[in-house]
Formats: sequence, C-alpha cells, structure tokens
Amino acid sequence: MAQNIQNNPGSNHGNKFEQLGTILPTPNEQRTASGAPGVKYWQQRADYDIKCELDENTQTLKGSETITYYNNSPDPLTYIWIQLDENQHNNLKNANYQSATKMPQSATDKQVEGFELKTADNGFGFNILKITDAQGKSLKYTVNKTMMRIETPVLKSGDKFVFNIDWNYKIVDRIAKGGRGGYEYFPADGNYLFTMAQWYPRLCVYSDFQGWQNHQFTGRGEFALTFGDFKVQMTVPADHVVGSTGECQNYAQVLTPTQLSRFNTAKAAKAPVEIVTLAEAKAAETKKSTAKKTWIFHAKDVRDFAWTSSRKYIWDAMNQKMSNKDVLCMSFYGKEAYNLYSRYSTRVVAHSIKTYSDFTIPYPYPVAQSIEAANGMEYPMICFNYGRTNEDGTYSETVKNGMIGVVIHEVGHNFFPMIINSDERQWSWMDEGLNTFTQFITESSWDNKFPSKRGPAYAIVPYMQLPKDQLEPIMSNSENIVQFGPNAYAKPATGLNILRETIMGRELFDYAFKEYSRRWAFKHPTPADFFRTMEDASGEDLDWFWRGWFYSTDVCDISLDEVKYAKADFPQPAKTKTEKPMVGKPILTDDDISKQRNREDKTIKFYTDQDLEARDFYWKYARGLVQVDSSKVKTKEIRLPAEEFTSEEKAKYSNKHFYELNFSNKGGLVMPIIVEFTFKDGTKTVDRIPAQIWRLNELKTSKFYALDKEVAAIKVDPFRETADINESNNTWGAVEAAPSKFQMFKAAQAAGRGQSEGVNPMQFEVKKGK
Repeated sequence: MAQNIQNNPGSNHGNKFEQLGTILPTPNEQRTASGAPGVKYWQQRADYDIKCELDENTQTLKGSETITYYNNSPDPLTYIWIQLDENQHNNLKNANYQSATKMPQSATDKQVEGFELKTADNGFGFNILKITDAQGKSLKYTVNKTMMRIETPVLKSGDKFVFNIDWNYKIVDRIAKGGRGGYEYFPADGNYLFTMAQWYPRLCVYSDFQGWQNHQFTGRGEFALTFGDFKVQMTVPADHVVGSTGECQNYAQVLTPTQLSRFNTAKAAKAPVEIVTLAEAKAAETKKSTAKKTWIFHAKDVRDFAWTSSRKYIWDAMNQKMSNKDVLCMSFYGKEAYNLYSRYSTRVVAHSIKTYSDFTIPYPYPVAQSIEAANGMEYPMICFNYGRTNEDGTYSETVKNGMIGVVIHEVGHNFFPMIINSDERQWSWMDEGLNTFTQFITESSWDNKFPSKRGPAYAIVPYMQLPKDQLEPIMSNSENIVQFGPNAYAKPATGLNILRETIMGRELFDYAFKEYSRRWAFKHPTPADFFRTMEDASGEDLDWFWRGWFYSTDVCDISLDEVKYAKADFPQPAKTKTEKPMVGKPILTDDDISKQRNREDKTIKFYTDQDLEARDFYWKYARGLVQVDSSKVKTKEIRLPAEEFTSEEKAKYSNKHFYELNFSNKGGLVMPIIVEFTFKDGTKTVDRIPAQIWRLNELKTSKFYALDKEVAAIKVDPFRETADINESNNTWGAVEAAPSKFQMFKAAQAAGRGQSEGVNPMQFEVKKGK
C-alpha cells in the first residue's frame, strides 16, 4: 500500500519527509500542480424533469422522468451509466458484497430470517417499465445489480441527449430494513413518515480522472453525481405536508390561506414561525384524506434531489441573512420531537449555514431544511436527523447535544459534498472528514462548552491506541474500512484540527481551506486537489503530514526519554472506593486548545449568548444555575487514579539551567513537539518545535536549552493537541500525570455531569416559585 512506499528504506531518515511524488497523480491541463482546476477542466451535466406519485396505502412510488444529458467531455460516448440505489433492498439485484458471518449464540426470529437463503425475488428495488429516447424509440439497457447501462447513439463532445425512464418500486420500511430512504410507521396514531432519498434513477459521474464512476452501491459508500437543474412534481395525499430540495412553485395551491400567510411572515422572521402548528399536526393525524395534491419544486445547480411527506409534520421557518442573500431555514418534525425541534432545529440550521459560509463559500441556495426522521442523512437543501423527547416532553443532555450535533453535521453536508462535490464511494473522508471538522468549529461557535466528540486531538486517541492490525489508512476505499467512524469521520477531522491549531496556525489554514472550497465549488475534486491546494495557498510543505496522517497507520507517541542530569519516578498503585455520583454542579468543557482560543478570541460571538431562546435547562445546568434532586442516583464502586508524586519523590535537580531533552518517536508518526516548562518559581513557558526537527533522524531527536530559570517540571503536549497515544512518557519532574479516561469521568462526576445510565437530570429540576 502507499504507506510502504519509502524513498530510503532501512534508514532512519529520508522517508517521512520526502515529497509524495508519484503517490499523487501527474498534474495535467484538467488538474494543475497547484491543486486548481486547469484551463481544460470539464464536467458533465444532467437536467431532470420528474413526475411521481406516492401511494400511502400500498407504500409504493411510481414515476416518470425525462433526463437531458450534456456530454461536455472531449470523449465520444456510446453508453451512459445510471445508479439504481433502491436495488440495494432487493435480495437478487443488490451489490452482493458480503462479509463473513458466524452462528450466533442466540437470535430473534427476525435475525434468523436475515440468515435464511432466499432465491425468490422479495419484490423490492426498481421495476424499470420502459426507457425511450425523445422520439419515443426504445433504448437497449442492461441492469447490473445497482447499476444500469443504457446504450445510446454516439454522443460526440458537445452533444446533448434526451431520454425518458418510467419506473416504480415498493418503498421499504426504513426502521426495520435500514437504508437511506423509505418509510417509518407510527402504530400509536396509524400514520407514516416518508423520506424519499436516492429514489429515482440518476446519472453516474463521468470524469477526467476515472471515466465512469459505476461502483456498486452497497449502502455504505454513498454516491457521486453530476450537477443539473430539477423540476419535480410529487402527487401525495392531500393532507400531507411536503419538504423538499429546492423551492416550492405552488404553495398558494397546496397550503391553506392561513398557512400561506404564516409562511410569508416566516420569510422575514428572526425567530422560528410555525407554519403548521402542533395542534394542527395532531388533528391531521386523526383523519386521513382520500384526496390528492401535487406539489411542484424547482432546484438549480444541485447534484441530487430528496423530499419528505407526512401528515404528522409540524413545520416552522425563519430567515437567516447572509452576506449574499436571505436564506429561508425550515424544520419539519412530528409531535414526538416537538420540545427539542421547536426550540433548536431551525436555529441550528441558520447557525450552521452561516458558520460554514464563513469558513468555505457563501451558501448559494435559497432554503436549508432539517427533517426529524430518526436517522441522519443529507441531500441538497434538505437533511434527515434524529432527536425525539421522552413521553413527558423532557430529554436527556445526551439526546439534546446529539440532536444539535447531527443537525449541524447533516446541514454541513450541503457544502461537503453537495457543493464541493467529491466522490463519496471512493473517498468517504473527503466529505465526512472535512464536514466533521467544520462541524466541530460550528459546534464550538454555537456554545464553547459544547461537548464535541470528534475534532479535539485527544478524542481520537482510543482509536489510535488499537493494535496496528486494526488500523487502516484514511486513504482506503469506503467499502474496505473496518473502523468506519474513526477512519472516515474522526481521524481526518482531527488531522485538520491539528493542522489548524498546531502546525499551520488559524490564519494560514483558514485561508487555504477557503481557497480549496472556492476553487472546487460545483466541481469534482480529488484528494490530490485538496492536498495541493492546502500547500499552494498557505506556503507550507505538508507532504510529510499527508504521508503520515492520511496514507499510513503510524501513530503519535513522542517519548521524552531523558532530561540530562535528572529522571522521573513512577506513581503509586491505584486504589478503589465507593462514591456517589453527583449532579447539579457546573463543569468546564472548554479545556481543549480550540475552545481555549475561542474563549480568548473576543471577535467570536457564541450563538447561545446572542439568542437567549437557545439556552435551555442544560445550558443552565452546565453553569450551576439550576438545582436538581440527586437522591435517585445510585452509588458505584469506582477506581481511583494513581496518587501524585510525593514531595520526597520530587528530586532536587542541578542548579545549572542548561537542559538537553532527548526524544524518541515510538509511534512512527512525525509530529511537532510541544514542550511546557514549569519553573521553580511557579511560572511556565511553552516552546513549539515544528515537526521538521525529525527530518534528519525520524526515530530520535534532541533539543538543547539555555534557560534563565531553574526548571521544576517538563511536559510534552501539555494541551493534548497531537493525539499522543501514551502520555505516561511525556513528563519529567514534579508534574501532574496526564488524566486517565477514568480521571476525566471522575472529574465530570464531581462537577455534576457523571450521569449514570437512565439518569435524566431535567426530570429532577427543583422548580422555584414564581
């Protein structure tokens, strides 16, 4: 694999700092050495005119579409490839990618059913009724699992080709069977919620760097698509509410006068306005219209189209002013999510598109929407998220933060990859990783105490500590990744955060990241385009970082092996005791390097400080502003951390103030060395040594200091910003040992955040008299 390509094998230098060279594709007139599109860059286009009808009683969808395909490539084409993602659910026409299975010790009847050998067609997937050209002449086609090849007349460069496809399929129960789109049934009220995603036959990408992208759809690697304009007409039950990619062209015909008036008010509102209210949604659930309505939507310059339909929806909206336009932010959700979504969803949508715009390009579309559908998936201008409350309307802090995080993440996918249109089937990290990184920034600017799970360097350490044979390079094909979440989401996001905070600095990184977004908006970038642009726009040689973090499975374990004339002792053994977790006291969660700098940066205005409606029970709870009854929390036996060094163990070091620090690279990954000196008088200073200190010896290095004051302690990576997997070898002298995972949990307990399973402090709030 790429990580084994070495320039000077067997040597302690000349490998990790060499240029990527032939690992990257050769620049050409389509893609330049600077990472920008070339003078002869081209890409295809496909416009769609679709009519479809949803039958709620039979859970089926039928449709007809006219596609206009533009061959902007220099190549003559004799066939085109179409994606049939719905075939994923068919037991005979799916991609048939299988993983090893073993006999379970116990299983439910549903699980056993999944292991049964089935040879009869289960009836799911596309039924292709006919394919014709513009004159009605049948076209020959071949279905290969989740792909379809249509044979065409020779399409020369510059030609356009118009053809039609008629189709239908049985909609899958998404909750029971999984998948990107489908329906959810609510037995309590007898209603359905339809999320129509990857629902129509659509063009594969034909590109300069790989020809046809016709990899099978297995359910993981998502998709790559061409840009185009859409006109879509959806015929649904008359009492359904429809949310969709694009702008509705006939609200006046499908909404009541009252709803239309509310919609017009919402277009200029600074806070969410309910267009369909909770009371109206509850009333609609009790009746089922037999009539139908047709909703018409247009969308320009999008790579895909998704929609949702249900009579269960509450619908709210507000305006978000951008530098280039006003954007209508909207949310659709059932009563099951009301207390969370009515307060947060649309506000989070607005905050997300504004923050992402600041770091990439101005959001180009007229609307942005969040749909509560018990999952997480993204499409242009619309995304599906989770976040339902308990039956009493309360919710746990975990659910609240998870809901906010997933809305930010899925809305953020409008930028990566819906606009900056990378190939998700080949390089999942280019959309998931870049988006997770920007999500981390957006979460931090929502509330600097937001407990982000991905982004801070220390959060990736448990993954990096896995045995070497369980790690895989980020530059792996989506279908072949075992640790998908850490590999495609967390590790690339962490790498970008390390670049921004530790290696490049915010100013250089932010400029280069924005330049990449600008260059490749509405185009098809590859990893090489990203790597080259980040270097080209910043003036930083980062090949060593791409090589180590993206192409290898090396980890960071920088050991402070020796400080001349002194050595460190070890802590005493750990003990256990019984302790009762507490709730109700404040905790600081802004201790990573990004949050520290956010707090110091007076130009950052946190959303929860500007919109007081975004402050709920947990915002106050994190700051100790509410009281809770902790009597219901059970006691636990817990393991105490090892004790600190005793005073006797704090040796007196040499009176000389000359120090030689000797380091070794035990993990293989070269990284900057951040050294914190604590002097005998209690003062501290930090020295940031660039990673290039390893270039002449990638295994060991040293640094000599002439200091004015006597050193009491030295700590490597004091802010935990390099993802060092073994902090026990990072210290020298009378310095606190790095907190273990237990210590962090214990600290959370003491501060009131150590919630045990099922504890929901919101239910214990001590209500004060009015």
